[in-house]
Amino acid sequence: MNINHQAMGICGLSCILCPSYQTSAASRCLGCKSKSRMSVGCPFITCAINKKGVEFCRDCDEHTTCGKWKKHRERGKNRDSFKCYQTLEGDIKLILDHGLNEFIHDQQHREQLLKQMLEQFNEGRSKSYYCIAATVMDKNEIEQAFSEAKQKSDGLDIKARAKLLQSILDDIAQKRGYLLKLRK
Repeated sequence: MNINHQAMGICGLSCILCPSYQTSAASRCLGCKSKSRMSVGCPFITCAINKKGVEFCRDCDEHTTCGKWKKHRERGKNRDSFKCYQTLEGDIKLILDHGLNEFIHDQQHREQLLKQMLEQFNEGRSKSYYCIAATVMDKNEIEQAFSEAKQKSDGLDIKARAKLLQSILDDIAQKRGYLLKLRK
């Protein structure tokens, strides 16, 4: 089977905003449909790709009645794993309503914002936090927070810069009801 979107999860998750994808270490995950992940034995890989020959659950004829996908989506409403699931339902809706290309465009924009935060405001301990912010927050709010932090961070060391951006993001999150941590 030909895999066209290695970094777009079969279940609807985007891999590009995951901390495991956003690393340069040897342990870097290249996406849910990369060779290394395909050999792990994810139940969605087994079902969708190996058994049904589709790249995404939503492409399966049984996607509206699939208990496995429904259970995964329900669980994602309340908890995360190593990756933030808070937007899973909204992401699936975006794909179904507007197509995969629109979703990919959105995720690429979010990844650009994430990379800027990581390059300029990561003291080495904030990658997961920034990945979650890039996932759940409105893109315009992230851009505004980033701009404000850049303006206020002249002369600050990296720890103070990280603290400043996180403070701005936390203020927005509190006002808008975003949760900027994994739900366990």
